[in-house]
Amino acid sequence: MTVPPGTLYVVATPIGNLGDLSPRAAQVLRSVRAVAAEDTRRTLKLYAHLGAPAPPLLSLPAFDERARVEGILVRLRAGEDVALCTDAGTPGVSDPGQALVAAAWEAGVRVVPVPGPVAAVAALAASGLPSDRFLVAGFLPRKGRGRAEALAWLGTVPATLVLYEAGNRTGGTLRDLAAAFGDRPAAVARELTKVHEEIVRGTLGALAARFAEGALGEVTLVVGGAPEGAARAEPAEPLEDELRRRLAAGEAPTGIAREVARSRGLRRAEVYDALERLKRT
Repeated sequence: MTVPPGTLYVVATPIGNLGDLSPRAAQVLRSVRAVAAEDTRRTLKLYAHLGAPAPPLLSLPAFDERARVEGILVRLRAGEDVALCTDAGTPGVSDPGQALVAAAWEAGVRVVPVPGPVAAVAALAASGLPSDRFLVAGFLPRKGRGRAEALAWLGTVPATLVLYEAGNRTGGTLRDLAAAFGDRPAAVARELTKVHEEIVRGTLGALAARFAEGALGEVTLVVGGAPEGAARAEPAEPLEDELRRRLAAGEAPTGIAREVARSRGLRRAEVYDALERLKRT
């Protein structure tokens, strides 16, 4: 007799305030045979909050997600119900889980969402910026070509943008956004649902100045989109000012020329010429 496969429950968990765990999510966590967890220690704390014994916890960290999917599928194929949880928020949304969910579909496993908190939607809803169309862009690449290309593309998107950032990098990211997009309306939401929650609205330039030294805690940025049908806004920072800033930061001229040319739609030779002029002054 063939055993029908179990169900994979994609369970959203609180992003800070444990009171945001839904009754349905609590019921699912109590009933499943195993939990695939980004960090088993965080999930154990969730079960302690529930006052319930934890089932077997299967580690599913972002750095090794694909290698661990098959072991979880074995349980699902054997008829066990499994919950997927990440440290906070909704699995698969800038968190591990997408690979497991895709593999479950391919294996014929039923996938059931248990919706709840997600920082991007919470920040968007509280920002007052247009929410009829939005793009969750997650974390920007840290530096170099990947970051320049991401900023160049995002600057053309005619929808509100939502990004995640570490507190200590918030000031730098706001400066980069202002330089790439112009002075658009934006909001900084930090420590959402936690004791020190703070949401600040302003222009990208004003927010970059306010958070120049960074911010404490986890940060979600909401940024107004490009005007419909408009070309990407001219960078707010003059070309020579950007070149001076990047040279002073110790960046190599070749890298500066490549990235600035790409982000501003210029020929690399034009940027090299500007760099040479700066060296002579």
